[in-house]
Amino acid sequence: MQKRISPVVPGSRPELAEIEANILKERGRISPLYQTLLNSPAIAHGWETLLTAIRNKNSLPASLREMIILRVAIINRAPYEFDAHVPHALKAGLSNEQLDALKAPTFEQILPIFNALEMAVLRLTDVMTLQIQVPDEVFAPIRANYNDQEVLEVVATIASYNMVSRLLNALHVGH
Repeated sequence: MQKRISPVVPGSRPELAEIEANILKERGRISPLYQTLLNSPAIAHGWETLLTAIRNKNSLPASLREMIILRVAIINRAPYEFDAHVPHALKAGLSNEQLDALKAPTFEQILPIFNALEMAVLRLTDVMTLQIQVPDEVFAPIRANYNDQEVLEVVATIASYNMVSRLLNALHVGH
């Protein structure tokens, strides 16, 4: 699949040096996604700030965050996003069995190998991604188990990674 816009080669535009340095500091490399984002310095900067907060500066357990990210990637048919997060998910403690379970085509087909709260988060992930509007009965277990900060962080993680996968897909970024 051909990319729809040209990636920016790291180091090729001096005005991007500071943004590239921040990306390298947070990510360790400038991935194809970030090379694409560098076409707009303001978006690259804002994206890096938001996604660093989502991935590295919130109170959610890494395993829950990665579970959300992987599920969004599956629902949105974003294999590049999924593959990029498998190492993070394994490092966070998700098992290969759980990774396979997240690949289920529908929420109802996810094997019940997650605890009740994780299943509630997965249901919220599916509903936010596919239906947009969240019924009270889907939101209730999230509200009952998390404080305001955690609720925001769960919802923002789902929303942000929907943004990621949709940009990747629309611009044909990845493999």
